[in-house]
Amino acid sequence: MTQSSPNPRRILLYGGAGYIGSVVTNYLLNQGYQIRSFDRLLYENHCCVLPYLTHPQYEFIFGDIAEKSAMTNALEGVTDVVIFAGLVGDPITKKYPEVSERINTEGIQNIIQHLNNQNLTNVIFISTCSNYGLIKDTETADESFELKPLSLYAKAKVAMEKELLSLEGKVDYSPTILRFATAFGLSPRMRFDLTVNEFIREMYLGNELLVYDANTWRPYCHVQDFAKVIHEVLEAPQTQTAFEVFNAGGEMNNFTKQNIIDTIKTFFPNTPVKYQKHGTDPRNYRVNFQKIRKQLGFEPQYSIEDGVQELVASLQQKLFDRVEQQPNFYGNYSIKYP
Repeated sequence: MTQSSPNPRRILLYGGAGYIGSVVTNYLLNQGYQIRSFDRLLYENHCCVLPYLTHPQYEFIFGDIAEKSAMTNALEGVTDVVIFAGLVGDPITKKYPEVSERINTEGIQNIIQHLNNQNLTNVIFISTCSNYGLIKDTETADESFELKPLSLYAKAKVAMEKELLSLEGKVDYSPTILRFATAFGLSPRMRFDLTVNEFIREMYLGNELLVYDANTWRPYCHVQDFAKVIHEVLEAPQTQTAFEVFNAGGEMNNFTKQNIIDTIKTFFPNTPVKYQKHGTDPRNYRVNFQKIRKQLGFEPQYSIEDGVQELVASLQQKLFDRVEQQPNFYGNYSIKYP
């Protein structure tokens, strides 16, 4: 993509070197924005910063969102904030509950407490559709649907959503909450512990895949589409985004695990797959994305099949042959903190 003219707006990305943050960094730089990335690099993902260090519109700050002293410098001269940062996912927060509390609750509260009177325009908080938890197959969750978070990860997201929404009339910026679908697709900080990406790699390698609760539903969304939706929010009138909650994704990517397997099977028809019921993750939810489509004009461009095609091509080109040697880079499995 050709880089646009320099934009006077400087976007602070908390967690800008992560799986989604790295893709958003590149996307917004190509739109001409100035980017300041703030990241603790918990997953040995230092290399995700290197491609941008020589870019005149980019700067990186190594820091911990739980450290109050780190906030002042990070916010200086910033016009908008996007909050990706956190211990992301159900397994990692369950493994490290105390760290999860420090980062996902205390750390995000620390950010929120420093945002007022900073001349900010937009504050975008990245939440999750996992907040819906477990719903009937006959229902789809819109933004007003009852939240039933099942994990520490989702419970912290719900708590921070409520905190931000309670600030209406009390702060001088406009927060927007984006409940992201489950991500898939290529990223500089590639993750193979996410359903679509994991299934593709295992089936490409010919490993027998064990799938729990194959008929449970989830919404999925490509990382490039997440970058696009953040750009849409940044450019939208505040009358459309201030103190609003949006499900981020599209109905075309509401898939069961079986749907995903069937899509990948078109590439690897002989890979063995076994099925088992009653796994440890009971989440089951289909999501309604009508609001973001009508209010912001957003629809995803990438289907799950598109994601399968690009990742299969990358695997065939031997771009991910060292996953086992760098497990913490390619998945949210373990951390060293502090």
